[in-house]
Amino acid sequence: MSGTRAGTASTVVPAVRVPRRRGTELALLVVAVLLSVYGYCDVGLAKNGTVPPGAAGYGAGLGVLALLAHLAVRFRAPYADPLLLPIAVLLNGLGLVLIYRLDLETPHDEAAPTQLIWSTIGVGLFIAVVLVLRDHRVLQRYAYLSVVTALVLMIVPIFFPAVNGARIWIRIGGFSIQPGEFAKILLAVFFASYLAANRNALAYTGRTVWRFKRLQLPTGRVLGPIVAIWLLSVGVLVLERDLGTSLLFFGLFVILLYVATGRTGWIAVGLLLAALGAFAVGSLEPHVHSRVTDWLHPFASIDAGQGPNQLAQSLFSFAAGGMLGTGLGAGHSILIGFAAKSDFILATAGEELGLAGLCAIFLLYALLVERGYRAGLALRDSFGRLLAIGLASIVALQVFVIAGGVMGLIPLTGMAMPFLAQGGSSVVTNWIIVALLIRVSDSARGQPLGKEAR
Repeated sequence: MSGTRAGTASTVVPAVRVPRRRGTELALLVVAVLLSVYGYCDVGLAKNGTVPPGAAGYGAGLGVLALLAHLAVRFRAPYADPLLLPIAVLLNGLGLVLIYRLDLETPHDEAAPTQLIWSTIGVGLFIAVVLVLRDHRVLQRYAYLSVVTALVLMIVPIFFPAVNGARIWIRIGGFSIQPGEFAKILLAVFFASYLAANRNALAYTGRTVWRFKRLQLPTGRVLGPIVAIWLLSVGVLVLERDLGTSLLFFGLFVILLYVATGRTGWIAVGLLLAALGAFAVGSLEPHVHSRVTDWLHPFASIDAGQGPNQLAQSLFSFAAGGMLGTGLGAGHSILIGFAAKSDFILATAGEELGLAGLCAIFLLYALLVERGYRAGLALRDSFGRLLAIGLASIVALQVFVIAGGVMGLIPLTGMAMPFLAQGGSSVVTNWIIVALLIRVSDSARGQPLGKEAR
């Protein structure tokens, strides 16, 4: 009999990494740039019958920015999700096309060149974040510095004159900036760090849990943090008259709180407090109340013989677009007025690209958010998971709040559609969000899938 000795055998399962797919990213970037250039040329053909003279320069500029961003990802974040950067480039390129199209109706007020400059700055910061930030967990060390800085950024605009009824801008000479756009990233870092460190205490309810029928609610001690954030959001709303920012900050906190604890009671309490706060301020604050009134009665100004207001014009634009749209450059959304390039730019997309084009834009946003969620759920550290979900939720909340307001689903908020709308602070902030998602997804997809098995 052969002398074999039975024993504990150990095998090593080799670590497996997912494919890098940088070639796929480059191919999608080429498609994104070509689609943007095609839209730019289509606008010129529709309005003037010729290809715009700056089409080659626009395509080259957007292509160079996309290539530089791709090279930064290729060398510093090789395992990053290959869809995040192409989606951002396509949305940014489409935004430039829509702004250029509206510029043709307002030759005295051209916003596309300025938006291109801000987009360049945004891509530059994207590259800087990807190159400098090698590990997203470093941000956890600066949680309290982040929240202090965010609060300062939120408070400073109070001391500047209101713009269109809201105190959310800092304007010095010809330069303007919206600090709240940057504050949302800092708050996401703080919320992710705080909840990652205290998730067990927040999830624990003890024996004194409140019950309402089948719904479990947190105890008073655990309920304190969310009440404090709710009061802060309402305070920002009252002082700055900014419904959108308030809802965004509060919604971000509630979403992360639910993800960290897994308790549906937080969602119920969050919705209840948000509804109470919105009702109180919508009833008492004149600026917000006027927006609620316009939402409830969008055609009241027409009935009064004063002509359609902005919301009514927006609804007319969506109706005129039909299924396939009137074609780029063939719409009349400029009748909306001064906010056609910012708050209501989605109406231009709806009119000239139709329901089909609008659905494609929403699918791009949905895919961007989904890839952010996927990267977060794949991570092993709580902070990175919450940070990725928080950043993706910022985009999701903005799209819902803005699209809902423009389409008459909810009252208008005055926020900027990510990447599409005119606004330097907004486009720069969104590029930073994509850079952080790139960094998180690189960590998630780059971690080994195998481990030693005994």
